[in-house]
Amino acid sequence: MRDVLRIANCSGFYGDRLAAAREMVEGGPIDVLTGDYLAELTMYLLWKARQRDPEAGYAVSFLAQMREVLGTCLERGIKVVVNAGGLNPAGLAGKLGELAAAAGLAPRIAYIEGDDLLGGDLVGDLPASDGDRPVTANAYLGGWGIAQALGAGADVVICGRVTDASLVVGPAAWAFGWAADDWDRLAGAVAAGHIIECGAQATGGNYAFFTELDRPVHPGFPIAELRADGSCVITKHEGTGGAVTVDTVTAQLLYETDSPAYLNPDVVARFDTVRLAPDGPDRVLVSGTRGEPAPQTLKVCLNYRGGHRNSAAFMLTGLDIEAKAAFAEAALLDATGGPARFAAYETRLERWNDTAARLTLTVKDPDPHKVGRAFFTTVVGTGLSGYPGLYLEHFSPKAEEYGVYRHTLVPADAVRAAAVFPDGERLPVPRPPVIPAQPSPAPKDSAPSAPLAGPTVLAPLGRLIGARSGDKGGDANVGLWARTDDAYAWLRDFLDVAMLRELLPEAAKLSVSRYELPNLRALNFVVHGLLGEGVASSTRPDPQAKSLGEFLRARSVEIPATLLSAVKAR
Repeated sequence: MRDVLRIANCSGFYGDRLAAAREMVEGGPIDVLTGDYLAELTMYLLWKARQRDPEAGYAVSFLAQMREVLGTCLERGIKVVVNAGGLNPAGLAGKLGELAAAAGLAPRIAYIEGDDLLGGDLVGDLPASDGDRPVTANAYLGGWGIAQALGAGADVVICGRVTDASLVVGPAAWAFGWAADDWDRLAGAVAAGHIIECGAQATGGNYAFFTELDRPVHPGFPIAELRADGSCVITKHEGTGGAVTVDTVTAQLLYETDSPAYLNPDVVARFDTVRLAPDGPDRVLVSGTRGEPAPQTLKVCLNYRGGHRNSAAFMLTGLDIEAKAAFAEAALLDATGGPARFAAYETRLERWNDTAARLTLTVKDPDPHKVGRAFFTTVVGTGLSGYPGLYLEHFSPKAEEYGVYRHTLVPADAVRAAAVFPDGERLPVPRPPVIPAQPSPAPKDSAPSAPLAGPTVLAPLGRLIGARSGDKGGDANVGLWARTDDAYAWLRDFLDVAMLRELLPEAAKLSVSRYELPNLRALNFVVHGLLGEGVASSTRPDPQAKSLGEFLRARSVEIPATLLSAVKAR
């Protein structure tokens, strides 16, 4: 048995840096190359692609990457494990086989099937949306199918909708011979997988304190050096940009999470037990992760056709911004007929300063003409009879089709997954043992700390605190972390749900969950419903809540002067 398994990531989403696969393969020694290409929105986009071409439905960029590195991977024994198969893993496996044959290569390619529930026995149990059945319904599978395929000699494993972390769990379980109930080891692999699955976000990308990095541009992609006990070291190839620090890893651990009990199909990983420690330059040790028995249900990603929409963005400049916005809204109501004419009618005013703002009107309807050419003509007709200085930032006569995201749960033992090889060999994927788990006790907020003595200073929260935010379906999460124990004690006492709602007015009437992760000196908030029916349907300018954390960091609050002085002394 090997001591360390070096798993390198080369994609965090469909559209990530195309050269990353070559950079990871050529940049230094690795054992496994992984790539994450899928999100809830991606599944809907792949469905739209398949309406144009029934043979599509996968991430075509993966083929371009394999043209550059497949031969080298085979020569060096590097396994390739990706979820680029999307809605058609068998189709992508076939295309990769053709590409390999044309290059004189003969890899053993496997693909994982069973996540697509539309053609199975469970389809009748899936919820409808406004009477319509889903156009995609994919269960999140775990890593055991990947482990099965690698154990049968696969060089490349192509998955559809597995969890992002499964791309690491599967290879680790195979390489170290873990049992299906090695909960702590599996949980450690889930933590490692979550850290590296979003590409350069673990190595300085989208990082709150980017101004402290010597080389923030073109960061290297991350590598997890897995060990048999489930611990790992996060690093990157020597000489690449970005950085791997406790802070960059903390930021990614908080990204798109909910409760500290992080559910995966193979194990529940307790992120509130994860410990991080420096392990040398650009090296962070991740250890201590505890695992609980696998859940008895699987999450299913559902996408529905939502209808059509269009938006018109009016720029407001100069004096009397509020009056101009009111004038614009009244003119639009008069011209379009208002909410009664459409399935949805929403205006949003974004104020930048006293003399600049943007008013956006978004309409939705099943009828593409109503929100397309007819809407365009009506709105343009107000152009010379509105407020002074009127101009449109962007506007199109063409309506956009949008999707609606939902999720549901199905019994895990009702989903039949298998690893499939081109010669027809099928290996059923075993399920983890079903052990009814006692629900974890509800987390209790820590007792308040003794307040720091001395004066406070009104300053942006981000002068002291880091943040990373993202989407979880229709919910948004924002994780905030401190870099010292004293700063965390202050953050924990200062930022409760009421204060978050004050700093984030959009959350004032929404349900908010708050979780403490003291090992990471972090808090995680989930704002339920902020993104409506998911990214494909959201009308927010930032439908994936990527900027939510930075917005919070820019809000000025009273901070103990001693904490700010410590920051300046760093």
